Amino acid sequence: MSRWSSVRKAERTAVLNGFGISLGDSIIGLQALFAAQRLGSLGRPTLFRRIDCRPMVQAIYGHAADLADLGDLTDRIPPGFDEVIDIRDFAFDPAFRGVAMIDFFLRHLGVDPAAVPTSLLRNSWLAPRVRPVAPTGLPERYVLVCPESSMALRDMPADVRARIVRTLAERQDLPVLTQGSAVAGAGVAPHCGSFAELCGLVAGAACMVSTDTAMLHMADAFAVPCLAVFTTHRPEWRMRDYPLCEALYLPVDGLPEALEFSRGDNDLRAVAAAWSSQADMIVERLVTFLRRQTVAA
Repeated sequence: MSRWSSVRKAERTAVLNGFGISLGDSIIGLQALFAAQRLGSLGRPTLFRRIDCRPMVQAIYGHAADLADLGDLTDRIPPGFDEVIDIRDFAFDPAFRGVAMIDFFLRHLGVDPAAVPTSLLRNSWLAPRVRPVAPTGLPERYVLVCPESSMALRDMPADVRARIVRTLAERQDLPVLTQGSAVAGAGVAPHCGSFAELCGLVAGAACMVSTDTAMLHMADAFAVPCLAVFTTHRPEWRMRDYPLCEALYLPVDGLPEALEFSRGDNDLRAVAAAWSSQADMIVERLVTFLRRQTVAA
């Protein structure tokens, strides 16, 4: 029996900073944990989490209570564990850059990604554990635009979002909703006060357009077609295993590949320039994406 399919000897496992402070990282990290458990490579660990995470991020772990216990992450490694998996500051780990995020987490949990079936590389842990709750005021079906990420470096500029909304309004009949501020031709998506409501917002969409963000990972979990635009990261590092999601990659001049955090205003201007200079191409891809959704329907 290979090391990847055998049960680990450690009876008590601690995962330090499992799995990060952003919603997207948490969704993917919990999928890696789910896959490791399904393959018999890991039991029930304790995830030691930072206490300064946003409430929406913390809430996601309540929906995964059957997968792990939770503890507060401090400077002191907790005693009494047979194995400690340390993924503190993983965003700065060279091994995190240039690889699929799910693969990075799987390897740290002792699983060879090549041995994992495709169904366990998708976000299949989520939908069975979260009952989506539609936020008040949603239409029955709609197209959802998600222009914001957890950091400004990946946000969709306002001028490009306006063109995307205009194209959606012209090319299909469903109402268009956008997160963030109001824009002509679209309604503003209602506020989601819980993770279940955020899931409801995604699950109720006929299709989505998103920047590189957690909304893309939720689209996969709830089988919602999504056109996702990437700038600082190659799509295969984030959505390689999502069959209903299409990627559009906009390389940014002057920025290192896999840049995780903005180093200043020049980085933000470079990303905005990449979006704006390729707006025509984005619209063309959007039209093609919409055509495929019509055919599929």
